[in-house]
Amino acid sequence: MAILTVKSTYSLDVESIRTLEKLAQCWNVSKSEVLRRAIRIAAMGGNPGDGATLKALDRLQATVRSRKVNLARWERDLKVERRATARRLAPKTP
Repeated sequence: MAILTVKSTYSLDVESIRTLEKLAQCWNVSKSEVLRRAIRIAAMGGNPGDGATLKALDRLQATVRSRKVNLARWERDLKVERRATARRLAPKTP
């Protein structure tokens, strides 16, 4: 059974077109398929302007404050851990 399609014309800014083309190439699909996927994702995820992202950030910051996380210490510990990992993963030279 054939899939019914409707041909439409839209005007997009240059950056949107470049992004559309890059996604199509990266996903190895047509630009129309990229648009279909983007529309489905947007429909499932709600309105990006609904403030959900900022609300999530607010919750994260509140949790950090409530647990009295020492961010300076956490940052130092993380740097030490990353350096140790980098040394372990560095290629051995003869």
